[in-house]
Amino acid sequence: MSEEPRLPPEPIPVTLLTGFLGAGKTTLLNELLQQPGLADTAVLINEFGEIGLDHLLVQHFDDATVLLASGCLCCTVRGDLVEGLEQLLRRMDNGVIPPFRRVVIETTGLADPAPILHVLMMHPYLVMRFRLDGVVTVVDAVNGAATLDEHPESVRQAAIADRIVLTKTDLVDTPERRAGLDALLARLARLAPGAPVLDAAKGEATPAALFEAGLYDPSTKIPDVSRWLADEAVAAAEEASRTHAHDENRHDERIRAFTVATDAPVSAAAIDMFLELVRGTHGSKLLRLKGIVKLAEDPEHPLVLHGVQHVLHPPSQLPAWPDDDRRTRLVMIVRDVEPAVIKRLFDAFMGLPAPDQPDGRVLADNPLAPATMRR
Repeated sequence: MSEEPRLPPEPIPVTLLTGFLGAGKTTLLNELLQQPGLADTAVLINEFGEIGLDHLLVQHFDDATVLLASGCLCCTVRGDLVEGLEQLLRRMDNGVIPPFRRVVIETTGLADPAPILHVLMMHPYLVMRFRLDGVVTVVDAVNGAATLDEHPESVRQAAIADRIVLTKTDLVDTPERRAGLDALLARLARLAPGAPVLDAAKGEATPAALFEAGLYDPSTKIPDVSRWLADEAVAAAEEASRTHAHDENRHDERIRAFTVATDAPVSAAAIDMFLELVRGTHGSKLLRLKGIVKLAEDPEHPLVLHGVQHVLHPPSQLPAWPDDDRRTRLVMIVRDVEPAVIKRLFDAFMGLPAPDQPDGRVLADNPLAPATMRR
């Protein structure tokens, strides 16, 4: 009798735990790993320097924990990250360690998360075995504002977060510090409007609140696009920012989150050319992109997009629309780019002429215009 074909294993969710130096990442990780629900979690820890002292503080210390030594998790040590993840898979596949259900990667405080996300999105083998669940960024309630002012790395860490954990709020014990915390929360809301802020001191940073931040609802296995995109929160923050006075000297004021949406179906060629142009022109400034697209060629099966800088995760199509909202919606987080520039570009690919541009007939009759803009 012939054996039935083996199905590929379900991709294992990966959570990236980041945050600036001293924010409390290791303390949070220790607390999380003591909870029974995370007993089958593999942990990769990256330390800056030759001796990983923080590794000794992680109590979940067994064969499923890999220390990425010598250097921060950036483009120069992506090989270490790949090797660490592959090592975990080999140990599990060969029965050396019990099967694990989740991976947490803790970065150094100086790490730019983008190259790590590139690996998870583009490595030909790892993309089949792992899926990015979300980015959790830890922010110090006492020193967070000063850190955002002084260190652009901390701003990028917060801007791309799916969840933000606020630590040391129990030390906010004076009127001045309370006012500072209010100002910090307002900055985080502008910087990462789609990311819920969880207070660790109040017990809000639970595994249930931090993990399962990806596209699919873990309980139903049905895509939850609204939760994943958080486009309504981003749109509300975008509207509020129009009345906010910007200080271009602050790192976080150079970062903007906004949405691009349309009810009209979008051709596959138009969305592909639009993304290629955005990535080619503003790739290093496109911190993160999430989107769902109503394709003109197949409007009943929306296309899901997820990108970081110039890297786009292989797009996937959903079997059906998960709710009644069938618009194309793109949520973008950019640095040093005006949202209006991206929106005008999208409108151009949709064939919508701007008032101060050549009129629609000139665009439509132009033989050099993209096919989607010609009559």
